[in-house]
Amino acid sequence: MFVAPGTVPSLGYKLTRDAAEQIARNWWVLLLNGALLAVAGVLIFSIDWSTRSLATFIGALFIFHGVSEALTTGIGGRVRQVNVITGLLSMAAGLLIIVWPDPGVAVVAIVLGAWLIVVGTISISGAFAARRLLPNWWLLLVLGLVEIPLGVLALANPGATLAALITVAGIWAVAVGVTRIVLAFDIKGLPDDVEQAFAAPSADGAHQASSDRRPPLAATGS
Repeated sequence: MFVAPGTVPSLGYKLTRDAAEQIARNWWVLLLNGALLAVAGVLIFSIDWSTRSLATFIGALFIFHGVSEALTTGIGGRVRQVNVITGLLSMAAGLLIIVWPDPGVAVVAIVLGAWLIVVGTISISGAFAARRLLPNWWLLLVLGLVEIPLGVLALANPGATLAALITVAGIWAVAVGVTRIVLAFDIKGLPDDVEQAFAAPSADGAHQASSDRRPPLAATGS
């Protein structure tokens, strides 16, 4: 999350250069996190997992995702607090899955499903908060709308087969990974976009002022 819900009006309709640069500093964190999650999603679908090994792998993903989330900065202290809390919750969920003695499919599904609903809600909230700031804000909205149904699916039948759990985890990892990769390059160029947006009205104003100062043409007679 880069902007807290309800704070956009106080920023105005245009993003300042300093605020854009503050958001843009996160691009490498998003890119690294997205690339790892996308690769992890492919691995989840490719490897013949046991319940124990899959639980450990998902737990490690949650911890890595939590660290990345906690390192993400946004506009204002409220955003920082939300990101840190979300990151700590993700790391706690990852540790819970890893240290749980002999976790069954039901345990992994319950933790995964509950967490997907939480992060899906946060993604949707963050998407609407950033809709005036990020061109591809709708990607966060789509991600949230994918995460919540996946979480509900996992919780609806926590005793389902390992294959069903692999499907849910794999789709989540790939979806989050691809979204974060796209957003990484989106926010990387945000300061330049803001500068161009401010430069355009200035150029128009200067052109108009020059036209106003132009002396009137002398009348000519025959």
